[in-house]
Amino acid sequence: MMQANRRKKNALRSRSEIILRSTVAAALVIFFFAFYFIPILIAFYGSFHLWNPLKGQFKYTGLKNWQTVLNNKLFWFSLKNTGLFSVAAVLARIVIGLLLASALFSRLVKAPSFLRTLYYLPTITPMVAVAFVWKNMYDPQFGLLNQLLGTKINWLFDGRYAMPAILLLTVWKDFGYAVVILLGGMYSLPMDCFEAAEIDGANAMQRFFGITLPLLRPTVIFIVITSFISYFQTYIPVMVLTQGGPGTKTHLASYLIFDQAFSKYNFGYASAMSFILFIIIAVLTGLSFKASGKNQL
Repeated sequence: MMQANRRKKNALRSRSEIILRSTVAAALVIFFFAFYFIPILIAFYGSFHLWNPLKGQFKYTGLKNWQTVLNNKLFWFSLKNTGLFSVAAVLARIVIGLLLASALFSRLVKAPSFLRTLYYLPTITPMVAVAFVWKNMYDPQFGLLNQLLGTKINWLFDGRYAMPAILLLTVWKDFGYAVVILLGGMYSLPMDCFEAAEIDGANAMQRFFGITLPLLRPTVIFIVITSFISYFQTYIPVMVLTQGGPGTKTHLASYLIFDQAFSKYNFGYASAMSFILFIIIAVLTGLSFKASGKNQL
């Protein structure tokens, strides 16, 4: 009798687990289709149309939007800006992340847990709030940065400094992500390799370049790929700080897309640009995997 009751309870429990898992899986599928797949299909379909919601326009134009994008010098200029910006931001993120993670890992600094938290705080702070704070810091008359440097540079309205100003803000906000990920990777490395190298007389630099960096290769590749994807979609710093100016000096691809969609309400044209940017990001991601010599991270 007791065994029969147990079987019934186990059967009910198994049935409940199946129902729960099925419900969660169905909810995830519905969420994916409703908020990802269907909007992507609508945007792709809209890229072949003259699409202006304010005027009620949705007229089929074929490949006209795509051809206009490919012939748009400003689009290619923004892509060039985006590429240079992304490369510089990724390199800075990796270098600063490696230096600080190595210092925390080797206990060269005191209170590593506190510093790790301090480095990561900007990463979880909303970009809009950070951008407005830095906009005040870049003020040519009363900004903190000019006061510290003893200069009167017009950071956001001088073509020589506007893009470096956006880059500095971006790197400051994001380097903590690389520090935490790289530090986690360092803690997972086999310590016997370091002990053997130390016994053989290898100094700290030799251990870093001969052991730490090669073993951290998958982690570094992960950061590089995710960073490129993120930086190719950079929009908020440009919108808050410069609105693409002075002139078009700080036009990035995502800002140009947003400007076409939500300032000029040319949704079809913006959709075409979005998919071209998506193709470029996909190709760069594939090349990154190929260059790493790995099919998976």
